[in-house]
Amino acid sequence: MRTRLKLTRDGEAFVARLTPSQRAAMREALSYLRRPDASDLTLTLLLGTGRETVDALIERLAGGHTESRDIRFRAEELHAVHSALTTAPTMFVSREGAFLQEPFHIRLGFYRENFDALANGIFQAASEV
Repeated sequence: MRTRLKLTRDGEAFVARLTPSQRAAMREALSYLRRPDASDLTLTLLLGTGRETVDALIERLAGGHTESRDIRFRAEELHAVHSALTTAPTMFVSREGAFLQEPFHIRLGFYRENFDALANGIFQAASEV
């Protein structure tokens, strides 16, 4: 998966050209944390925003599995995506504190390294904008 991305500013929004795998990783991270029993308070704690924003992001990141496309993000949404990528792996830790790679990969379809690198790519892109 390509983890480097570029953000451009459009007024108060940011635009990112995302590959299908980048969108899928972001969508999977958000969807996992958005499970049906997640309250607005839980989502706000984990992602900095509530269910409505998370649902809208999941919908925007869906589809188009073969082509890159531009996605607009408000700063709050970009923060939510970054937080989802960094938070989801913390849900796959054994009682002894070891990261559980296989269950993570089975459930989310990516390796932790992909999530970490994509989160870092968002941070780097935001730093350059």
